[in-house]
Amino acid sequence: MIKLKNVSKFYYSKGVIASGFVKVNLEFSLGEFIAITGESGSGKSTLLNVIGGLDSYEEGEMYVESLETSHYMAKDWEKYRREYIGNIYQNFNLINSYTVYQNVELVLTLNGVKKKDRKAKVLELLKEVDLLKFKRTKVSKLSGGQKQRVAIARALAKDTPIILADEPTGNLDKQAALSVIKLLSKIAKNKLVIIVTHNYEQVEPYVTRKITMHDGKVLEDKKIKEYQEVTNYQKASLKSINFIDKIKLGFRNTFNIVPKFILLFLVYAFITVSLMTEYSAFRKEEYEASKNGYNYIFTNTDDKRIIINKKDRSSFSDEEIAKLKRQENVDYVLENDFLTDQYFNIVNENRSLWINGKTSSLELFKGKVDKGRLPSSSNEIIIMGDKDDYYLGKNYEELLNMTFYMADERGEANKSDTLKVVGIKYLEEDVHDDYTIYLSKEILQKLLFETHKQYSNITVDFMAKYHQVSDEVNDFKLVTNTKVPKGEVYVSDDLKYLCPKEYCLYCTLNISVKNIYFTSSKDLTITKTYNKDNIDKVLDIANYNKDNFSDYNGILYVNNDDYRELFDKGIFQMSVFADDYKNVPKLLSYLNKHNYRTISLKDTLVQDGSIQLVKILKTIITSVLVIVMFFISYFVIRIILKSRNSYFSIIRMLGGNKKVTKELLIIELFIVSNIAYFIFVIIALLQRLSILNIAFIETVNRYFLIKDYLILYLIITGMSYFISLRYAKKLFKESVMSTYREVE
Repeated sequence: MIKLKNVSKFYYSKGVIASGFVKVNLEFSLGEFIAITGESGSGKSTLLNVIGGLDSYEEGEMYVESLETSHYMAKDWEKYRREYIGNIYQNFNLINSYTVYQNVELVLTLNGVKKKDRKAKVLELLKEVDLLKFKRTKVSKLSGGQKQRVAIARALAKDTPIILADEPTGNLDKQAALSVIKLLSKIAKNKLVIIVTHNYEQVEPYVTRKITMHDGKVLEDKKIKEYQEVTNYQKASLKSINFIDKIKLGFRNTFNIVPKFILLFLVYAFITVSLMTEYSAFRKEEYEASKNGYNYIFTNTDDKRIIINKKDRSSFSDEEIAKLKRQENVDYVLENDFLTDQYFNIVNENRSLWINGKTSSLELFKGKVDKGRLPSSSNEIIIMGDKDDYYLGKNYEELLNMTFYMADERGEANKSDTLKVVGIKYLEEDVHDDYTIYLSKEILQKLLFETHKQYSNITVDFMAKYHQVSDEVNDFKLVTNTKVPKGEVYVSDDLKYLCPKEYCLYCTLNISVKNIYFTSSKDLTITKTYNKDNIDKVLDIANYNKDNFSDYNGILYVNNDDYRELFDKGIFQMSVFADDYKNVPKLLSYLNKHNYRTISLKDTLVQDGSIQLVKILKTIITSVLVIVMFFISYFVIRIILKSRNSYFSIIRMLGGNKKVTKELLIIELFIVSNIAYFIFVIIALLQRLSILNIAFIETVNRYFLIKDYLILYLIITGMSYFISLRYAKKLFKESVMSTYREVE
């Protein structure tokens, strides 16, 4: 079965060569029960380890079933140990955190035996070694004799032809030792049993052969009694451990030693929190940098804003608007979308104060005013601005008592409507922005018509001649006046040269409006004309001055309802605001799928390069941090796992190959890293639900997207994987016994 021819074993340590044994020539056959004796240091245990494939040999040749082994690589020795060797050790080499049942079952699990078959086999073996009643007992609670019987049961579970026992009775009392020797003698009836012992007298009645060693050499090889040689032995058919059993072992190993689990958990929790803190800080910087961009067309560049219109360019129905307002992740819908990008001018009566600001609806005003009160009528407004502003700050009372008028971009007042500032709201500390003027729905509607007018092409067909309507010199102008009846228009006397026989009364003109969304027109009848002498009477122009009549010449005065009908054709463009900037992609996806064209304002900003700098810095620093964290974590985990070297060595002693042992290590660290990561995710969720209140978690929730959680998960699990590989490489670099000796 086994033959050693001039086999020698040497040890190398710090330039010194020591011999384990020299020029050993021995043969062993199935059915033998062999005792190897000798004083300490004689080389008997070293010989046993070489026979068992736990240690290499440097000289000579060892044959297994007549086949040479000197060319064996690590994987060959793994296969040899798995198929041929069952070990019983003086210090038992059991897994103390496992139960008796689990220790014996482990061998069968590694050999790919199905669970139902494992159970029957383990119970049978425990019964044979009289440990059935201790099957659920942790090995650490057993006596020495009981532990040795567990080791014997585990060796029998492998069903290998060779059983090697190194001082199996060394730690046992006389009665327990006798029980173990009798059991080994029984086993030797159909196997090769080799036992190393100091106490030969104890085993002499049972052994078939005695080998005595001294100073690394065989002094005596003596036959004690006859034995029945086994010639019909067949190797057991072994399979590999399946994936499910690897996972189960991984989970068992994760939690079976609580202090080790806690330490590993703290390491991965530290990694998770450190990376999350650093990554979220850069995410915040990146977000803030992205807001610093500008847009030449849109002044409201809120990162939650999405401009929408319909793909067929039709208007929005009330039902569509209501549905959008109810849609998930929508904070609010701005129907008067054009106005959010317009600056609104108001001036006081003597034009000593001119305020230019962004417009917003009073319906969107949230909270309370800091000075004054909330509006109660349509002509009352709120102004939001910087507290350090001259009028909004110390002189707010003067501002609250002023009457204002809408004004054009030149500051010219339109005194048809008076406006009164009744409330002042201050911007948040460290926030500096333009004024925001909160207006009623009625005022906003008037501004909307003016905006439509600004972006529309308006022409007048008068006596088959087309004239442009605008605010430019020599063009017609369109203005509403309460004196003009519906369906009529008042024009200047200066237009009579266009009329038949210079008589314009009851002539008809057509006003046409055209923009990117709609076209409309209306026929109006000229029922009155005005000049510088009668304009005040005809149109009731306030503060009219004849010297300024040229400012009115060329204006077409129409009824307000007619004016509205020209422009009030529905809503063609709106802005939808997400409840959080992180939900903008989800909202964009929904809108694009439902017949809407969209523009996300955040994506239209022209950047100054700061965001690219932040991204570059984030990539560099994150990469450096990951590398530093990897080596720090590896160093700490290596210290923690050093106590686990014995476990992984035992796995290899039992026949687990390098690949399986490495996978068990990877699974164990993967489980711990996932627990640490997902506990953090749960904490972040509790923070989002306002159950917890942790400042840096709030930052994470604010700036982390789903993809960021995924990136972080990949980084942490990737680190766990590579730490496992690096540790496994060191762990398996040496022979099984070399690794095991490091623990001892």
